[in-house]
Amino acid sequence: MNKSSTHNQRFAAITFASVYPMYLAKVEKKGRTKDELHQVITWLTGFDDNKIEELIKENVTFETFFGYATFNPNTHLITGVICGYRVEEIENPLTRQVRYLDKLVDELAKGKAMEKILRK
Repeated sequence: MNKSSTHNQRFAAITFASVYPMYLAKVEKKGRTKDELHQVITWLTGFDDNKIEELIKENVTFETFFGYATFNPNTHLITGVICGYRVEEIENPLTRQVRYLDKLVDELAKGKAMEKILRK
């Protein structure tokens, strides 16, 4: 996926706090929990619950959010289509990271087993 720099800049400017409630609503609507959402975010980024809440309160952008992250060494195992694009083919690192999170949240909402979501 080779998107314009404008597209990638928009991703960088989105705040995590603005998207988090949508992630939470999506998973809860499908019977999953906030704890499971945080488990997925922690697996991807290395953030604990306190850090997730702190970054929400600080209203950080995705660029800052993912800049602080320590990515799981198995993130390369996240593959598949999200929003019409193969996540593994997204060239811009930040856009790919955002889509990794989107993909994991999507899998959680679809009822996928946690051990499969976390690529153990």
